[in-house]
Amino acid sequence: MNALVHFVQAVRQSRSGRISLNIVTGFLVLALIGPWIAPYGPFERVYDGAGDLVRLSPPSAQHWLGTTNLGRDVLSQMLWGVRSAMIIGFATAFGVVAIGVNIGLVSGYFGGRIDALMMRITDIFLGLPFLPFIIVILSITERNTTTIIIAMTLVMWRSAARVIRAQVLSLKQQPFVAAARTTGGSNATIIYREIAPNIMPIALVNVAFSLAWAIITEASIGFLGYGAAKSISWGTIIHDAYASQLMYQAWWWVMPPGIAIMVLVSSVYFLGRAYEHVINPRLARQ
Repeated sequence: MNALVHFVQAVRQSRSGRISLNIVTGFLVLALIGPWIAPYGPFERVYDGAGDLVRLSPPSAQHWLGTTNLGRDVLSQMLWGVRSAMIIGFATAFGVVAIGVNIGLVSGYFGGRIDALMMRITDIFLGLPFLPFIIVILSITERNTTTIIIAMTLVMWRSAARVIRAQVLSLKQQPFVAAARTTGGSNATIIYREIAPNIMPIALVNVAFSLAWAIITEASIGFLGYGAAKSISWGTIIHDAYASQLMYQAWWWVMPPGIAIMVLVSSVYFLGRAYEHVINPRLARQ
């Protein structure tokens, strides 16, 4: 909690950080209340007073973002989709950092054969093609939110592990680590009580950048038709428009999810950059 408070205080020191924080907070609020304020269900078909299906209706007072070829309200799908983006994004980001931090801590601290083994495992995962690996996993398993999070986490932790390991290699040479060993501190105590708090800033930066990558990847998976079968996401909205071959005629169907992905990912990225400038002021002068 202290780390989160420090993160918020740090990013608010810059104008771009404040704006990005407000945008991301707004999306989080929509993720919580979106399904409650959505006029229709994500797959509900809309009919007019005469009982006819409201197909491919452009934005209007009745349907602010128009409707799809199946008569589904685009605004409602957008509000339902923000929850999928945030759940998958945050769950994957924290999973990536949890795995990456622990592997980086253990590998960097112990060194030797343990370090060599863990880095070879990391190299194997670095050699896996990113999106194809996720698609293969989703092709042979049930496509749901949990499976998507696991598949993305399995292939995204590798960079975080290397960054954290590099930090630990430097920190373990510091006097406070030697003092902890002298006083009889166990390896676990030194790793998680002495070293881990000092790598939290870089870990939080990795959370931000992993969140941005997770949102982009989830949208890419949905666009390619491998999204969760029973839920809606921004990527699946674009996929449905593309599959119907109407994405150029029904611009209101494609633009809202595309703009939402762009705004959210950019905001998360600028959050990470703002915090990175605080913990490493030299970056701000470059």
